[in-house]
Amino acid sequence: MDESNQGFMKHLGGLELKKIDDAQYEFKVEVKEIHLNTGKIAHGGFISTIADTGMGTAAHKIAGDKRCVTINLDMKFISAGMLGDKLVGKVKILKKTKTLVFISCEISNSSDIVASANGTWKILK
Repeated sequence: MDESNQGFMKHLGGLELKKIDDAQYEFKVEVKEIHLNTGKIAHGGFISTIADTGMGTAAHKIAGDKRCVTINLDMKFISAGMLGDKLVGKVKILKKTKTLVFISCEISNSSDIVASANGTWKILK
């Protein structure tokens, strides 16, 4: 199931996710007015949500379409995402065991790294 355009993400405009190879995925999203905080930059919760969704969907795919849940998400905010920015998330599967998937992600706009993330997903039975 591709959850990148369902549930909560549907309210944020969805996410385009594409497989690069068995260990790498990429997602794209445009920063819209709804994604801004009161300082007129992309809200940290929005950045965290797209990282979690992109990485979680990659975990689901690498786990053979089994349901996966986030058990750890570490975010680092590096620069601001601005209205109209086309954000690209590069997702890398670091390791998969029978029950866990370890993933990293770097989110960039056209000129800067906006955020980086690392997380762990539990593969459910």
